Amino acid sequence: MFLKYLALASLVVLYSLMFIGGYVSASGLGLSCPDWPLCPNGILPDDEYFIEWTHRLIAATTGALIVATTVGVWLNKQSHRKIKFTSTFASTLVVTQIALGALVIDLKLHAVLVAIHLGIGILLFAMTLLTVLFAFKLGKAMVTAKA
Repeated sequence: MFLKYLALASLVVLYSLMFIGGYVSASGLGLSCPDWPLCPNGILPDDEYFIEWTHRLIAATTGALIVATTVGVWLNKQSHRKIKFTSTFASTLVVTQIALGALVIDLKLHAVLVAIHLGIGILLFAMTLLTVLFAFKLGKAMVTAKA
């Protein structure tokens, strides 16, 4: 039961990340914080870095939630092959996204890398959504089996 809510939290935070990432990109704030992973002032940024710093904070939270979901899926004896695949693929994609995000900053928003970052983000959302759907199906099957 906990697994389905962890997966759902991952999806909601990921959607928030995509929303703020779109804002960062559309408003031209992608290089407002030129260092990676922290902004020039360290952990707590100035006002000028706040939006980009928020995007990075939500990205770290998303990564932790998606990886935690994958660990939970693999520890759950009731997990099927489908949810193991989608959650593991999502974890791989989220690590790739974080590394690619660092590369995008390092290479000063190279257009091809930004497009790849967006494409992988959409694929990550799809895998996380499938993981949530499989987790709720798994939760329903476990409740039915206990009754």
